[in-house]
Amino acid sequence: MKILLIGATGMIGSRIAAEASARGHEVTAATRSGRTGITLDVTDPGRVAEAAAGHDAAVSAVSPPRDGSDPAAPLLAAYRSLLDGLRTADVRRLLVVGGAGSLRTASGQDRVDTPDFPVIYKAESLAQREVLRLLRADADDLDWTYVSPADEIAPGERTGTFQLGRDDLLTAEDGSSFISAEDYAVAVVDELENRYAIRRRITLAY
Repeated sequence: MKILLIGATGMIGSRIAAEASARGHEVTAATRSGRTGITLDVTDPGRVAEAAAGHDAAVSAVSPPRDGSDPAAPLLAAYRSLLDGLRTADVRRLLVVGGAGSLRTASGQDRVDTPDFPVIYKAESLAQREVLRLLRADADDLDWTYVSPADEIAPGERTGTFQLGRDDLLTAEDGSSFISAEDYAVAVVDELENRYAIRRRITLAY
Protein backbone atom coordinates (compact mmCIF):
# COMPACT_ATOMS: atom_id res chain seq x y z
CA MET A 1 0.00 0.00 0.00
CA LYS A 2 1.21 3.51 -0.78
CA ILE A 3 0.44 5.79 2.17
CA LEU A 4 0.69 9.57 2.45
CA LEU A 5 1.45 10.28 6.12
CA ILE A 6 0.86 13.91 7.10
CA GLY A 7 2.57 14.89 10.33
CA ALA A 8 5.17 12.15 10.13
CA THR A 9 7.66 13.45 12.70
CA GLY A 10 5.52 13.69 15.84
CA MET A 11 5.33 11.14 18.63
CA ILE A 12 2.50 9.26 16.96
CA GLY A 13 3.25 10.00 13.30
CA SER A 14 6.81 8.75 13.55
CA ARG A 15 5.63 5.47 15.04
CA ILE A 16 2.98 5.01 12.37
CA ALA A 17 5.68 5.55 9.75
CA ALA A 18 7.89 2.92 11.39
CA GLU A 19 5.07 0.38 11.79
CA ALA A 20 3.81 0.78 8.22
CA SER A 21 7.29 0.60 6.75
CA ALA A 22 8.09 -2.51 8.80
CA ARG A 23 5.06 -4.21 7.25
CA GLY A 24 6.26 -3.44 3.74
CA HIS A 25 4.08 -0.42 2.95
CA GLU A 26 5.47 2.54 1.03
CA VAL A 27 5.21 5.65 3.20
CA THR A 28 5.45 9.20 1.86
CA ALA A 29 6.26 11.34 4.89
CA ALA A 30 4.90 14.89 4.74
CA THR A 31 5.66 17.68 7.18
CA ARG A 32 5.29 21.45 7.30
CA SER A 33 9.03 21.94 7.41
CA GLY A 34 10.03 19.32 4.87
CA ARG A 35 12.92 18.20 7.09
CA THR A 36 11.55 14.69 6.75
CA GLY A 37 10.06 13.67 3.41
CA ILE A 38 8.11 16.25 1.43
CA THR A 39 6.99 19.73 2.43
CA LEU A 40 3.22 20.00 2.70
CA ASP A 41 1.03 22.90 3.78
CA VAL A 42 -2.21 21.06 4.55
CA THR A 43 -4.17 24.33 4.33
CA ASP A 44 -3.51 24.40 0.57
CA PRO A 45 -5.93 21.91 -1.04
CA GLY A 46 -4.09 22.08 -4.36
CA ARG A 47 -0.85 21.08 -2.71
CA VAL A 48 -2.63 18.31 -0.80
CA ALA A 49 -4.02 16.96 -4.08
CA GLU A 50 -0.57 17.06 -5.67
CA ALA A 51 1.02 15.24 -2.72
CA ALA A 52 -1.78 12.65 -2.45
CA ALA A 53 -1.96 11.74 -6.13
CA GLY A 54 -1.14 8.09 -6.74
CA HIS A 55 -1.49 7.03 -3.10
CA ASP A 56 -3.85 4.37 -1.81
CA ALA A 57 -4.54 6.08 1.50
CA ALA A 58 -3.75 9.13 3.58
CA VAL A 59 -3.08 9.24 7.31
CA SER A 60 -3.42 12.59 9.03
CA ALA A 61 -1.60 13.28 12.28
CA VAL A 62 -2.13 17.03 11.90
CA SER A 63 -1.82 18.90 15.19
CA PRO A 64 -3.75 22.09 16.02
CA PRO A 65 -1.91 25.32 16.82
CA ARG A 66 -0.39 25.32 20.31
CA ASP A 67 0.26 29.05 20.65
CA GLY A 68 -2.46 29.78 23.18
CA SER A 69 -5.08 30.73 20.59
CA ASP A 70 -8.33 28.83 20.06
CA PRO A 71 -7.25 25.88 17.89
CA ALA A 72 -10.72 24.87 16.64
CA ALA A 73 -11.06 27.19 13.63
CA PRO A 74 -7.58 26.60 12.17
CA LEU A 75 -7.77 22.85 12.74
CA LEU A 76 -11.16 22.62 11.03
CA ALA A 77 -9.88 24.77 8.16
CA ALA A 78 -6.92 22.43 7.75
CA TYR A 79 -9.18 19.38 7.66
CA ARG A 80 -11.59 20.96 5.17
CA SER A 81 -8.60 21.67 2.94
CA LEU A 82 -7.32 18.13 3.40
CA LEU A 83 -10.69 16.62 2.48
CA ASP A 84 -10.94 18.79 -0.62
CA GLY A 85 -7.41 17.89 -1.69
CA LEU A 86 -8.02 14.17 -1.27
CA ARG A 87 -11.22 14.40 -3.30
CA THR A 88 -9.36 16.15 -6.10
CA ALA A 89 -6.67 13.47 -6.05
CA ASP A 90 -9.33 10.73 -5.90
CA VAL A 91 -7.80 9.29 -2.74
CA ARG A 92 -10.82 7.99 -0.84
CA ARG A 93 -9.17 6.31 2.17
CA LEU A 94 -8.37 8.60 5.09
CA LEU A 95 -7.34 7.68 8.60
CA VAL A 96 -7.33 10.47 11.19
CA VAL A 97 -5.20 10.43 14.33
CA GLY A 98 -7.83 11.79 16.70
CA GLY A 99 -8.27 12.65 20.34
CA ALA A 100 -9.79 10.90 23.33
CA GLY A 101 -11.84 13.85 24.57
CA SER A 102 -14.88 12.96 22.47
CA LEU A 103 -15.13 9.43 23.88
CA ARG A 104 -18.22 8.74 25.98
CA THR A 105 -17.65 8.03 29.67
CA ALA A 106 -19.73 5.92 32.05
CA SER A 107 -21.57 9.10 33.13
CA GLY A 108 -22.76 9.64 29.57
CA GLN A 109 -20.62 12.75 29.15
CA ASP A 110 -17.83 13.07 26.64
CA ARG A 111 -14.49 12.80 28.42
CA VAL A 112 -13.64 16.43 27.59
CA ASP A 113 -16.83 17.58 29.37
CA THR A 114 -16.14 15.75 32.65
CA PRO A 115 -15.09 17.85 35.68
CA ASP A 116 -11.66 16.25 36.06
CA PHE A 117 -10.56 16.63 32.44
CA PRO A 118 -7.14 18.39 32.42
CA VAL A 119 -7.60 22.06 31.55
CA ILE A 120 -4.29 22.17 29.68
CA TYR A 121 -5.65 19.75 27.05
CA LYS A 122 -9.23 21.00 26.85
CA ALA A 123 -9.02 23.44 23.91
CA GLU A 124 -7.18 20.92 21.74
CA SER A 125 -9.61 18.15 22.68
CA LEU A 126 -12.61 20.31 21.83
CA ALA A 127 -11.01 21.09 18.47
CA GLN A 128 -10.43 17.40 17.80
CA ARG A 129 -14.07 16.68 18.64
CA GLU A 130 -15.08 19.18 15.97
CA VAL A 131 -12.95 17.29 13.43
CA LEU A 132 -14.89 14.10 14.21
CA ARG A 133 -18.15 15.99 13.78
CA LEU A 134 -16.92 17.37 10.46
CA LEU A 135 -16.14 13.88 9.20
CA ARG A 136 -19.51 12.55 10.28
CA ALA A 137 -21.39 15.43 8.69
CA ASP A 138 -19.45 16.15 5.51
CA ALA A 139 -17.26 13.20 4.49
CA ASP A 140 -19.69 10.47 3.49
CA ASP A 141 -17.98 10.32 0.10
CA LEU A 142 -14.68 9.28 1.72
CA ASP A 143 -13.71 6.05 3.48
CA TRP A 144 -12.56 7.72 6.68
CA THR A 145 -11.71 6.26 10.07
CA TYR A 146 -11.09 8.37 13.18
CA VAL A 147 -8.84 6.66 15.72
CA SER A 148 -9.10 7.85 19.31
CA PRO A 149 -6.40 6.77 21.74
CA ALA A 150 -7.01 5.88 25.35
CA ASP A 151 -7.29 8.67 27.90
CA GLU A 152 -3.48 8.63 28.13
CA ILE A 153 -0.98 7.88 25.36
CA ALA A 154 2.79 7.96 25.63
CA PRO A 155 5.87 6.24 24.20
CA GLY A 156 6.16 2.68 25.43
CA GLU A 157 6.22 -0.93 24.35
CA ARG A 158 4.81 -2.50 21.20
CA THR A 159 2.77 -5.46 22.46
CA GLY A 160 0.21 -5.91 19.69
CA THR A 161 -2.38 -6.75 22.36
CA PHE A 162 -5.08 -4.29 23.40
CA GLN A 163 -8.83 -3.74 23.61
CA LEU A 164 -10.66 -2.23 20.65
CA GLY A 165 -13.86 -0.23 20.95
CA ARG A 166 -15.96 2.38 19.22
CA ASP A 167 -17.32 5.48 20.97
CA ASP A 168 -16.89 4.59 24.65
CA LEU A 169 -13.77 5.29 26.68
CA LEU A 170 -12.02 1.98 27.37
CA THR A 171 -10.51 1.31 30.77
CA ALA A 172 -8.57 -1.47 32.44
CA GLU A 173 -9.84 -3.31 35.51
CA ASP A 174 -8.08 -0.80 37.76
CA GLY A 175 -9.86 2.11 36.05
CA SER A 176 -6.84 3.35 34.12
CA SER A 177 -7.03 4.14 30.42
CA PHE A 178 -3.68 3.98 28.64
CA ILE A 179 -2.16 2.94 25.32
CA SER A 180 1.43 3.16 24.11
CA ALA A 181 2.12 5.19 20.98
CA GLU A 182 3.66 2.03 19.53
CA ASP A 183 0.46 0.00 19.94
CA TYR A 184 -1.62 2.92 18.69
CA ALA A 185 0.45 2.72 15.51
CA VAL A 186 -0.26 -1.02 15.31
CA ALA A 187 -4.00 -0.32 15.42
CA VAL A 188 -3.71 2.36 12.74
CA VAL A 189 -1.89 0.09 10.30
CA ASP A 190 -4.20 -2.82 11.15
CA GLU A 191 -7.15 -0.63 10.17
CA LEU A 192 -5.50 0.48 6.95
CA GLU A 193 -4.92 -3.14 6.00
CA ASN A 194 -8.26 -4.59 7.14
CA ARG A 195 -10.78 -1.75 6.62
CA TYR A 196 -13.15 -2.86 9.36
CA ALA A 197 -14.17 0.63 10.55
CA ILE A 198 -15.20 2.61 7.49
CA ARG A 199 -16.90 5.95 8.23
CA ARG A 200 -16.73 5.53 11.98
CA ARG A 201 -14.51 6.02 14.99
CA ILE A 202 -12.53 3.36 16.81
CA THR A 203 -10.58 3.54 20.04
CA LEU A 204 -8.10 1.33 21.86
CA ALA A 205 -6.63 0.82 25.31
CA TYR A 206 -5.08 -1.90 27.45
